[in-house]
Amino acid sequence: MNYISDILFWISTGLLIPVIVLLILLFGRALLLIGSFFGQYLSVRKAQATVNAALKDLTPESLDAVAEKLPHNSTAPVICSLLAILEHRDQPAEVQRLISDYELLMEKELNAPKTLAKMGPMLGLSTGDIAGMAYNMQVAFATTVVGLFAAAIGVITQQAKRRWFMYDLTRLEYVADLIHQKSEK
Repeated sequence: MNYISDILFWISTGLLIPVIVLLILLFGRALLLIGSFFGQYLSVRKAQATVNAALKDLTPESLDAVAEKLPHNSTAPVICSLLAILEHRDQPAEVQRLISDYELLMEKELNAPKTLAKMGPMLGLSTGDIAGMAYNMQVAFATTVVGLFAAAIGVITQQAKRRWFMYDLTRLEYVADLIHQKSEK
């Protein structure tokens, strides 16, 4: 039994430095994520206001007017997707593909926050065995705090981004349903 515990100790000791390096990288990524999050928040609010204004009083007959209300030079994914859906409204399969592409983009955008939320605590709490933690509590505490900080940023940004994307996705599906209604008439 001592032989097995010695092997585990050597493995955990050997992985301590790589784990700390990864944790520092995750911390840096969390800082970048929170920094870009504010800019993305402003962009999303502006895009959602533009889409809501364009979709106000939308009917199957007024679909042509929606494209005119949207800025064609926008880089907001929801506006680009909505313009593409309106452009291909005579092709139901293409409309579904565009909605699916938006969902894939949404999942891609959520990968960084998901990774932080999962990896932060895992790396922060994996600094060796009990004896090593008792010997070097400062390292154990610091890595745990940094890991939890990175995870907190990941969880908060993931929840907000998921809410934004689901809101946009419902708007895209609404337009697709109106297109479908118009084509059935």
